[in-house]
Amino acid sequence: MPVSPISSTPFPALEPVRPVPAGPVSASFSDVLAGAIRDVDNFGRAADQTVNRFLSGESEELHTAALAVQRAELAFDLFLQARNKVVQAYQEIMRMQV
Repeated sequence: MPVSPISSTPFPALEPVRPVPAGPVSASFSDVLAGAIRDVDNFGRAADQTVNRFLSGESEELHTAALAVQRAELAFDLFLQARNKVVQAYQEIMRMQV
């Protein structure tokens, strides 16, 4: 029985990486925080849309949905760890004696 070749499937398009500015950054902490929250929320919404398209039988494939969900989970975990470090630094500063 002959084995048929595996057809190449295109990889899902990843979001483009935003370039890091070379000069000094003048964004405030609240702007950076709001941007990070917005990015994590966008990853979550994209994962939800991808899973919904997969479940409804549209053109999404299982691996695309799994990658989108994993990407959203990693973004949330990274944000959570960054938040924990900021809270830990704040608590350390508050323990310092003046």
